[in-house]
Amino acid sequence: MKTELGNLGNDGLLRPLKQGDNFSRLDFRRTVKNRVMLGLLGLASLVAILPLLFILYYVIHRGIAGLSIRFFTQLPKPVGETGGGLGNAVLGTLILVGLGSIIGVPVGVASGVYLAEYRRSKYANVLRSAVELLAGVPSIILGIFAYALIVVPMKGFSALAGSIALAVILIPTVAKTTEEVLKLVPDHIREAGLALGLPRWKVILRIVVYGSRSGILTGVMLGVARISGESAPLLFTALNSQYWPHGLLNPISSLPVQIYTYAISPFDEWTQLAWTGSMVLVLFVLVANLSMRALIYQKGSGGKTK
Repeated sequence: MKTELGNLGNDGLLRPLKQGDNFSRLDFRRTVKNRVMLGLLGLASLVAILPLLFILYYVIHRGIAGLSIRFFTQLPKPVGETGGGLGNAVLGTLILVGLGSIIGVPVGVASGVYLAEYRRSKYANVLRSAVELLAGVPSIILGIFAYALIVVPMKGFSALAGSIALAVILIPTVAKTTEEVLKLVPDHIREAGLALGLPRWKVILRIVVYGSRSGILTGVMLGVARISGESAPLLFTALNSQYWPHGLLNPISSLPVQIYTYAISPFDEWTQLAWTGSMVLVLFVLVANLSMRALIYQKGSGGKTK
């Protein structure tokens, strides 16, 4: 009996086909299937990338007309006056995101490390449930929480309240990505470190966390990208300001809130500033993400060559 792989004799042994038999037909089918699947994968990747490319093109197309040095150096002008920029909003966004990251990243990374390294403890189950619940809470609810916790007792809106609200949003994103990245480290790596006599905290910090730093930094950048565009919690905490930032205990301007305010205005110049602010915000997140990935790749390549 003839099969695709050979001739099956009466003795039950499989003998190879002679040259020119069904091997060419079998190779042809495999080649066709391989190319079809590669084409489908490429099409799926293109469909996933197209929305990002469209957003970048449209935002840059609408916002590039208003980009100038005054956008970063001048305050917004009142209605009826030409010129002006969103320099205070750009600086305020950097302050809010920077301070929120300083507060939220260490807490998020520490929570993720605990969830991954002590996953079988009862406290880890409670913490995991809290992180998952916090990740599903709408950002505006977290803004109301920060309003009740900080704004009301301090009797005023402030940059500090806005930063804490952003930090609370950042923590679950960083914690979940850190946990998932550390779970990918094989257990025998941890066991090897313990077998060498290292304390467990050194194994976690110097072997597990250090070896997963690229994945952890990627998760941090994802979290920072998310809080960079948040406007709802800032409306309840940092509010807004038409002036340059002057202290963490005073209201502060931010690009998301300023974009929202100008985008719904009936004035063409304010609408243009909103598009330019959107472009700057998108490019800031994109450049920061690409720079971090390039830095990680460069360090990884340097370590391999050495």
